[in-house]
Amino acid sequence: MPEMSEVLPADSEFLADCRARLAFDLLSNTWNPVVVWALRKGPLRPIDLRRQIGGIRTKVLSETLRRLQYNGLVDRCTYREAPPRVEYRLTELGESLLGPIGMLGEWGFRHGDEVMAAQEEQDRADGTCAS
Repeated sequence: MPEMSEVLPADSEFLADCRARLAFDLLSNTWNPVVVWALRKGPLRPIDLRRQIGGIRTKVLSETLRRLQYNGLVDRCTYREAPPRVEYRLTELGESLLGPIGMLGEWGFRHGDEVMAAQEEQDRADGTCAS
């Protein structure tokens, strides 16, 4: 596996057509990594995804699933039954994101209190630097 310095652009120039920036864009949407993570154990119907995730509106879930499908991370499976049934599952490409999403989650658990403390400090600050 190549080293990070071999994969990322020189001088950290993340241009619009940079593949690393594409990955950052995929992960920067609030719901993309959440939905990918929720599908890690196998296919789920949209209603089950909503229950598992919590706090996501039906419309937002539908948009997220379409975006993930467009990017090749999720497959939509339609079953011809009465009533019709739809499930979503990760593709191989989607499964390849589980490691990075897990690492970001671990970072969040490890450093979340520090980030929230910094936010609270900024909320209290008057904008001047200490001398």
